[in-house]
Amino acid sequence: MEHKGFTLWFTGLPCSGKTTLADALAKDLREKGMKVERLDGDIVRKSLTKDLGFSKEDRQMNIERVTFVAKLLTRNGVAVLCTFVSPYNAIRRKSREEIGEYILVYVKATPEACAERDVKGMWAKAKAGEIKNFTGYDDPFEEPDNAQIIIDTENQTVEESKKIILNWLDKNSYL
Repeated sequence: MEHKGFTLWFTGLPCSGKTTLADALAKDLREKGMKVERLDGDIVRKSLTKDLGFSKEDRQMNIERVTFVAKLLTRNGVAVLCTFVSPYNAIRRKSREEIGEYILVYVKATPEACAERDVKGMWAKAKAGEIKNFTGYDDPFEEPDNAQIIIDTENQTVEESKKIILNWLDKNSYL
């Protein structure tokens, strides 16, 4: 199936549900015959950006590298699903400008809800002082000022959230 390439950029606090939702959505898009690639923060940091830490500058470089890859895939007709905390509005705006067909999905959840569903224990480690500069705890997360789609993972199931995104994509001629 030929389709216009686009990037769905999922942003939100750590453990807000970005990866869970994007993985489920990728499956649905593949079943529709679409070319789909997933770029996930945890995976990218083990390869493409393994040389980077978590300073503001390193986070920015991480997103710049991912943006470059997403842009290449998007212009070649791929549905790219990116799941990154990407905490700053300025870098998200820059990614939008660079990629072009960029849809920002804000996966919204409170820090308390994120800490409750954290299977890796990162929020607890941040609270104990074992992790410094943890987004949402001792490092800022700027709520998106221009998200096309807002998903509330505290009040919506994965299925409900997928439906919202698929409806938006269909309405805006991406499907």
